[in-house]
Amino acid sequence: MNKSNKLLFVAALGLVSSAVQAEVRINGFASIYAGKTTSGEQSVYGFDDDISFANESKFAVQVVADLQDNLTATAQLIARGRDDYDAEFEWAYVTYHIDDASQLSAGKMRIPFYKYSDYLDVGYAYRWVRPPQSVYGLSFSTYEGASYLRNDVLGSWDSSLQLLYGNLSEDIVAYTYSDAAKMKSILGINWTVSRDWFSARAAYLTADVSIDASNLASLSQLIAGLEQFGLANQASDLRTEEDRGYFLGIGFSIDYNNILVDGEYTELEVDNSALAPQQQFFVSVGYRFGDVTLHTTYEENEDKHKNSRFNTVPLTINHPDLGTIPVSTDPTNPNAPSLRSLTNLALMSAYIDTSTWSVGMRYDFHPSAAFKVEYSRVDNKVIDEQTGVMAVGVDVVF
Repeated sequence: MNKSNKLLFVAALGLVSSAVQAEVRINGFASIYAGKTTSGEQSVYGFDDDISFANESKFAVQVVADLQDNLTATAQLIARGRDDYDAEFEWAYVTYHIDDASQLSAGKMRIPFYKYSDYLDVGYAYRWVRPPQSVYGLSFSTYEGASYLRNDVLGSWDSSLQLLYGNLSEDIVAYTYSDAAKMKSILGINWTVSRDWFSARAAYLTADVSIDASNLASLSQLIAGLEQFGLANQASDLRTEEDRGYFLGIGFSIDYNNILVDGEYTELEVDNSALAPQQQFFVSVGYRFGDVTLHTTYEENEDKHKNSRFNTVPLTINHPDLGTIPVSTDPTNPNAPSLRSLTNLALMSAYIDTSTWSVGMRYDFHPSAAFKVEYSRVDNKVIDEQTGVMAVGVDVVF
């Protein structure tokens, strides 16, 4: 546990110890899962061909303290199996309830990218083993800042409108599996409307994004090479440094009698960077048979650069003393790779094109626990390989 987490932990203990002054509610949840790939050679959702009991298992405790006078404090501590169950604070924020319809929160909170963002780790809250990863695949989910939430009734519709502002600084999956990233001035809106058995939502967020490329030597060296040739614009187009990024998400849910239908579509793009624009969606259908829910889900994920991003690096430049020289890794070697080809390769390597079919079952065998089993088959169209993965386990809340 790092220093900041230790301080938060001490603060949470303080909340509990001051129970004589504040009403404290403690809740928790856990997921225990085993899984493995059943075909193909690729790792999927962190699983490979060896059975893992840790990859998607987790345990969490949430403390909510009513500090009176419309003020509450919330902290959530979570330990994940894939991190050797090292506990960390996922949430830590205070909320002021302005009135019965609106509230203002500040601290470390969940970014409302998706319908199930607030319940992202609470497996008991949804029917899948994991939310569809083509859409829910971002490696970060929290920010530090402020959020305003207002609930209203608009005619016969219930409305929930959220505005947020803040920053993020942590290691994320971008060029590699751990790249230092900063997102400044995150500004977003999330609006959900519902009526009877139907709900719909839309979210839009923007931020100034910076991601360190030093962990990917080929990219950082390419950027340096472009700058040495005076190609500052082409180098800037690969570097992610305070570039404007946006996220768009829309979705709907139907819960009619025993029929369940969910769908979400998302877009993610960081301007003038080596990161490819992303488009993802899923559609899921389920049916409840008493305590048993059967479901199937189809997902697609496509990340690719526009054709206009390619071939922007010149093959040669005119030097005042040396004349025309090739723009390559070694201008003295006619067989050296050109920086145009390396730039094109960097852009093409960001290409992702996958589709996924999943089938699963949820059995609510206990008022606070659900048994789940799910099989997914991922078709990676870039490398023309299909990989199956099976997971089985239990979600509980307490």
